[in-house]
Amino acid sequence: MIGSVYAVSFLNQPPPTPDSCSVLGWLPAETAGDADADAGLNDFVENPKFRARMHEAIQTGLREEVDDIWINGALQLQQGWMHVHDSRNLPALGRVGDPDDIIASVLVRDSKILPDTYQPMPSYRLCTSDGPTLLTEGLAAKLKLVLEGTVAREAAQ
Repeated sequence: MIGSVYAVSFLNQPPPTPDSCSVLGWLPAETAGDADADAGLNDFVENPKFRARMHEAIQTGLREEVDDIWINGALQLQQGWMHVHDSRNLPALGRVGDPDDIIASVLVRDSKILPDTYQPMPSYRLCTSDGPTLLTEGLAAKLKLVLEGTVAREAAQ
């Protein structure tokens, strides 16, 4: 039986409910079966509600062109599929990143991102040994805005 858990969130305020969309997931305070062992990132339990909200925010951010990193990536690629990867473990230039760090793929045509082609990567992990999700500045700001709006709606219910 696991006792205490920590909810992991990008927001400063506590979530209105334990399973709020603003919670990335939960980290147990200690590992099961060993009362003296601290839990690590491998013990992280993902919140599927957060994953859905994150993909929504990223796709919207790409549509609204909120992040110069991805706009410039599309300009360089010009045509084809572009991987939207996590910034916690960047791939070498011209290389494909680790599947755990590829958030989604999106089609680029004529140096423009086509946000309706956004395809989430099922193997993406919200938390790895390199830490929790780390987005580029523009997408991180968009995610924070989406999460704040979600928390306000959850709190009003």
